[in-house]
Amino acid sequence: MSPSVFMSKNNIMIDTPSQKYKEIKKTISQYQEFIKKNFNYVGENFAYEARSIHYKNKKSSKGIYGTATNEDLKELKEEGIQAEIIHWIKDNTN
Repeated sequence: MSPSVFMSKNNIMIDTPSQKYKEIKKTISQYQEFIKKNFNYVGENFAYEARSIHYKNKKSSKGIYGTATNEDLKELKEEGIQAEIIHWIKDNTN
């Protein structure tokens, strides 16, 4: 299957799948930078820290981010603790 090319009314190419991928990757990278600047990284302790904040009513000036298993996320949801999955793109540029 060949890639699609999208044209405007003036026959100006406005998007291709590879351009769309680059735009999406750029947007995700911007979200990642925002998260790094505004949230505390807790690594693999995410589930523990989320519970600590939730059950001990800890007031923090920042949210947290880190890694958790699918099982951890399922358990957090069952406990009424809100957590969202954000797919992380590793920056491989030199």
